[in-house]
Amino acid sequence: MIFGEWKPVEEIVESLADSTEVLLVGCATCVAECAAGGEKEVETLAPLLSMALKKKGSSVEIKTAMLEKQCEYEFVEMLAEQVEKADTLLSLACGIGVQVLAERFPDKRVLPGVNTSALTVREEAGVWASRCAACGDCVLGETHGFCPVARCSKSLMNGPCGGTSKDGKCEVGEEMDCVWNQIVERAEARGELDSLVKIRKTKDWSNTRHGGPKKVVRKELRQ
Repeated sequence: MIFGEWKPVEEIVESLADSTEVLLVGCATCVAECAAGGEKEVETLAPLLSMALKKKGSSVEIKTAMLEKQCEYEFVEMLAEQVEKADTLLSLACGIGVQVLAERFPDKRVLPGVNTSALTVREEAGVWASRCAACGDCVLGETHGFCPVARCSKSLMNGPCGGTSKDGKCEVGEEMDCVWNQIVERAEARGELDSLVKIRKTKDWSNTRHGGPKKVVRKELRQ
């Protein structure tokens, strides 16, 4: 899932200073799962912003809306009527949702209320960990299900490095597991340690960083 968290309330308040009517839009998918943009967060943030703006002498009116997904055009279209009355849209979705809102309603000011930071898995209540860097060239089949790009502090394609401690921790932090140590342990447990002898080439980022935005097309799914 995509992980995000609220921008500082002070930062959001400052960005709304010139607005008159704001539509605060939540998203019921990823940001709801990480407690940043679901219905509860929308209901919590709206009065916080109203009070903070009033203290600054601003009479901004804040209304709220929830979408199942802000990254899908058909869901965003459901906002059309509510958007007409607002001059500013404040999105609590990930960066993709913010851009879809801005594309659909180009005459409106669209602001992010969330900082998007990673593709994660929820390890336990209140704890999310990065598991994928969306590099476009997946090597999980070679690294026994562990992503070295996202989970190694140096994104090493061959490891462990010399900074790995004897108890399998990363030199960056004592509580951080060395993913290459984990890869070796899993390969050994499977009796496939020889599979790691192969030298993996440095990442070729040209698949995803070629001077323009990445676009994925599945011809068989197009209508």
